[in-house]
Amino acid sequence: MSAETHGAETHGAETRSAARAIIDDNLYLVLSTVGADGAPLATPVFYSTEDGRDFYWCSSPDVTHSRNLRHEPRVSIVIFDSRARVGTASPRALYLAGTAEEVTGDEALEGLRVIPGAPERGGHPLTPEDVRTPSPWRVYRARITEYSMVCQRGEGACTEHGLDYEHRATVKL
Repeated sequence: MSAETHGAETHGAETRSAARAIIDDNLYLVLSTVGADGAPLATPVFYSTEDGRDFYWCSSPDVTHSRNLRHEPRVSIVIFDSRARVGTASPRALYLAGTAEEVTGDEALEGLRVIPGAPERGGHPLTPEDVRTPSPWRVYRARITEYSMVCQRGEGACTEHGLDYEHRATVKL
């Protein structure tokens, strides 16, 4: 069952905190792109972010999702804990929308400052030479413009919006 995005916003500190925890507690995001032929593609990528607005990763410019970004920079992203048990309140997901692109020059250096994040995340630091031709890797950034989460509800309607079906509300980080 998919969730409809509802026009209402959710501003509570608890929701903002939950959204930030999803960003901070996970290693991978699912990046959704669209090819020149209109075909959708969902790809997991290891990400790093400091501010929750700019998400960085490294990929080959030749893989499908990188080629898709050259065609269509608009992206949709989901970050969630795939280990959460069915039927628990835990599988909160954060839905993101924005634009993504390969970054070069000073913007790539900024990405390399952020990537791979804290050592306990398991990534390894990269140098500028690791992401320049002839290396097979480049730095990519998704700049997020919209955040949303499925409203939590128990029995009956969502207390914030009064809706009795699964829906998303915009989150302000």
